[in-house]
This record gives sequence, C-alpha cells and structure tokens, in this order.
Amino acid sequence: MQLNLKNPLIFFDLETTGINIITDRIIEISYLKVMPNGTEISKTYRVNPEMPIPEKASAVHGIYDEDVKDCPTFKELARTLANDFEGCDLAGYNSNRFDIPLLAEEFERVGVDVDFTKRKFVDVQVIFHKMEQRTLSAAYKFYCNKDLENAHSANADTHATYEVLKAQLDFYPQLENDVKALSEMTHNKNVDFAGRIVYNEKGEETFNFGKYKGMRVLDVLQRDPGYYSWIMNGEFSLNTKRVLTNIRLQSLKK
Repeated sequence: MQLNLKNPLIFFDLETTGINIITDRIIEISYLKVMPNGTEISKTYRVNPEMPIPEKASAVHGIYDEDVKDCPTFKELARTLANDFEGCDLAGYNSNRFDIPLLAEEFERVGVDVDFTKRKFVDVQVIFHKMEQRTLSAAYKFYCNKDLENAHSANADTHATYEVLKAQLDFYPQLENDVKALSEMTHNKNVDFAGRIVYNEKGEETFNFGKYKGMRVLDVLQRDPGYYSWIMNGEFSLNTKRVLTNIRLQSLKK
C-alpha cells in the first residue's frame, strides 16, 4: 500500500556513540524522503562526532573512529539537514524515544533552530509493538517476508522501516492511511522529547521524574523556585531546559 501523504514524510535512522541523548553524538544519519507523489529521495551522511566512539557502540554498528575522522561535523551538516527536513513529517523505528530527541538535541547544541513541535511523528515500532511486539528484524520478516540484512546499518534500517509501515497498512485494515492518524496513534504525551515533562489527563504540563513526579510544573515552580535552577544547572537535555523555561516564562506573563 502506498502512503497517503499531505506532506513529505522522512524516514530516518541514526547510528550514534551511545544511547544517552545528552552526552552521545550522531555518527551516521540516513534518511528516505517520500514525497506525496511517491517520489523517493535517499541520503546518508557519516558524521565526525568530535569524540571517541566507544568499542561497544562500534561492535553494534561497525563504525569506528577511523571511518569518520575526515567526515563533516554535525555543525557543518546542520543547515543542510534542517533545509531537507523543512516542512516534512518524520517517521522511524523507536524514533519517538531516541532518534528524534537526540536529533533535536544536536540541533540545539549547534544553535540551528528546527521546530519539531510543528511536525507529525510516526513511530513504526509503536505500531508494531501494539500489534505484535517484536524487533525491527522480526517486523521486517513478519510483514515483508524478508530477512533484514545489514541490520544496524542506518541505510538498511531506514529502508526496512519504510517497507514495514507500508506493509502494516496493508496488514491492518483498521490503520488509517493518514500521517496525522498514525502520528496520534504512535505519539506519546511528552512535552519535551526526553519525556521529563508530560501532559496529564487534563493537558497540563506535569513532571515525569523525581520527587515531584505527577505534579504540575506550574505548581512546583511556585512551591519550590529553586527546582528550576537545579534543572537548568543539571544534566538534562537542552530541549528539556528550553521547554521548562518556556513554561516558566508563560506563567510569569500571566
């Protein structure tokens, strides 16, 4: 089944130095832009992370320091990526929990303003786990009846994710072939990408960690003003800090 698109949809996958969205860096990004008319454009970039790649990470994706030492840094690629992603919705496998937060953090770090809040996100893993609960390789085998070769290669995983979503739409008639509907099905209630702040059942920003978990952010900021400074000086993502600052500024305006 071909995707019913109103906007271009970018399937993307990252290979990184690790799984910490605050401290780790992108070393490869591959994306497949699918246009509303079905045209597909595929690109892959190796990235110099400006830090050593841990052996454990290299053992997974097969990319070593020597492979990226002469590649552009993310800062050098950021504007090109931002232009390519402009006006596009995003899709990936486990992208809501990892790829999108890490990509947003990289853009924040180099000062390139990309407003992901205006995008729709389709996480193919969430659809798969809600329906079958498997890995990407198993999803590819299950839906496409193919073995996924070169798993953990960003390019292979990106194309496999695209094929899986199309097959899922064929497989489950209850799935609506519409990015907005798929985004609503797979998107979480995070306010920030790391999930430190979430919406409660009333749509209010609420802390999702620590001693104030479950409490409204506005109530905490009034009750314990020093908590804001603690977060701003702590090991939290730049996106989390920006979201918290915006909430605080909006409350002061009121």
